[in-house]
Amino acid sequence: MISVNQLTVTFGGTDLFSNITFLVNPRDRIGLVGKNGAGKSTLLKIFAGLQEAGSGTVTIPQDIDVGYLPQQMIHQSGKTVMEETRTAFGRILDLQRETEKINAAIAERTDYHSEAYLNLIHRLTELNERYEILGGSSVDADVEKTLTGLGFSTSDFHRQTSELSGGWRMRIELAKVLLRRPHVLLLDEPTNHLDIESIQWLENFLKDFSGAVVLVSHDRTFLDTVTTRTVEISLGKIYDYRAPYTQYLELRKEFREQQLASYRNQQKMIQDTEAFIERFRYKATKAVQVQSRIKQLGKVERIEVEDEDLSAIHVRFPAAPRSGTIVVETRSLVKRYGEKTILDGVDFKIHRGEKVAFAGKNGEGKSTLSKIIMGEVPYEQGTVSIGHNVRIGYFAQNQDEIMDERLTVFQTIDQVAVGDIRAKIRDLLGAFLFRGEDVDKKVKVLSGGERSRLAMVKLLLEPYNLLLLDEPTNHLDIRSKDILKQALLKYDGTLIVVSHDRDFLDGLVGKVYEFCDRNIKEHIGGIYDFLQKKKITGLQELDKKTPPPAGERAKPAKEKGTKEKGTKENYLEKKKGDRQIRKITGQITAMEEQIARTEREMETIGHLLAVPGHMEPEELENMSKHYRQLQNDMTQYMEKWEQLTIELEKIKA
Repeated sequence: MISVNQLTVTFGGTDLFSNITFLVNPRDRIGLVGKNGAGKSTLLKIFAGLQEAGSGTVTIPQDIDVGYLPQQMIHQSGKTVMEETRTAFGRILDLQRETEKINAAIAERTDYHSEAYLNLIHRLTELNERYEILGGSSVDADVEKTLTGLGFSTSDFHRQTSELSGGWRMRIELAKVLLRRPHVLLLDEPTNHLDIESIQWLENFLKDFSGAVVLVSHDRTFLDTVTTRTVEISLGKIYDYRAPYTQYLELRKEFREQQLASYRNQQKMIQDTEAFIERFRYKATKAVQVQSRIKQLGKVERIEVEDEDLSAIHVRFPAAPRSGTIVVETRSLVKRYGEKTILDGVDFKIHRGEKVAFAGKNGEGKSTLSKIIMGEVPYEQGTVSIGHNVRIGYFAQNQDEIMDERLTVFQTIDQVAVGDIRAKIRDLLGAFLFRGEDVDKKVKVLSGGERSRLAMVKLLLEPYNLLLLDEPTNHLDIRSKDILKQALLKYDGTLIVVSHDRDFLDGLVGKVYEFCDRNIKEHIGGIYDFLQKKKITGLQELDKKTPPPAGERAKPAKEKGTKEKGTKENYLEKKKGDRQIRKITGQITAMEEQIARTEREMETIGHLLAVPGHMEPEELENMSKHYRQLQNDMTQYMEKWEQLTIELEKIKA
């Protein structure tokens, strides 16, 4: 579908890509990985036709449609959420408009046997067929399904896009890209503005998507769930691994060991050769050998090994001052924005040393409660109590006001660093993507993402006994997230974290507070415990929670010494079973749509056959034959639909 041949792209005299060659095949699920600045986003832009390829070629057949979601874009205003999302169906909307014009023309005519009238009928049939092939009859249903999956409520559909935040408008753009159903999807950090439920919906969509997917993401679980192939960009070259991200790490480790061995052998050979040349350069008897060695060196293709980005940086938070037993407590808390109630009667309590997550859909009040705890926003009713001697370290996405813009990046951290960590300030900054000359930049020239990362480093070095982190991983790469997670695992204070990153939360928190319906529910256990319970709870709610028969006892949590709940592996295994149900359900839906299309085509032909004398005998015979074929097809479709329905019922049973 996409062929990359000897591609070279140069920026500022340095090759970003150097003669890279690979293919994107139909149904590929590719994760692009590499250091920040390696060229991942640039490669997506080249595929999307937004940037020149330089030397070499990137070949995409003309009939291949490419859908691209960048990290940042200019959003359009003046439409509702529904109207803006429907613009993804440009061809279908054009067909609708032409169909309406022809229907209006037909309604005004009475010359039923004229050639002009019959031409209109034929054109209308063609338009209807094309409309059905493109899925026109399900446009609004598809739009609503996609928007709902990405976290929009029905009440949002008719809101103006200008009323929404950048994150929600980005979701509209993602919905438009997905609804186009292109042959190739190019997604650059698609999960940055999604909550956990929306990410899961997107994972399921991409797994069932019929085309190819090429994506850049720092969400390890998302990569593992969606991708089956990992393409690493390193030092201008690409390394292609037929494996998802976690398996790629193991394969890369083996490859790197082989690469380092080859590099060391080559370096020894080069040193020996150079030593020979230097030793005998001026001896006439060795002139031939010296020239031979010089030519030999000139032909050597030097092995390059990227500086290992996994150097041992062990960051530990300063010892947390001891606080009271109850760190945060709310009673009957109510928060409203205008007439909209966000939190209604919230009661919860966090004890010293607990590590908890705030989870739930965006807009349910997670960040609002965080700001209430910090005293940044008022509330209408109830109480919020902060425990004795509690010192709160707060990380949010708006960190501008907490840093002195006159200082450099290095000076900002140097002010708070004490003890042994002072010798590792540059290493620590490098782990959070501040490398080389970046450490000498003034805070005032940093982007929003850079300021957030710098605020996180600063937070790591100050003595707090309650850390409240609101989406701390949004601007971090995978390595930086791992360093932060390891530091938080060693942290001996209390932690509240708002995050949609399941891999980051896995093993870090022991309790999840779910924000739903203006209140919160407590779930004991890790993030995968919560996700399993959430799925079960959802099914029970649909079934009105029918109680088990009297006397039926719950199965023990352990069998044969193996814990069977709460693990990432069991969670993913359950998702596989659910995927089989979704697959058959999708086949049933497709068959129902095929049946509906066939019925409409039979109805159109039936109208034409009902008008006597307007067709030649041969044409009439062909149309009658086609009608009979449609009847046979309909019988087969109904039988197939029945088989699929029975199969689905068996699996559910």
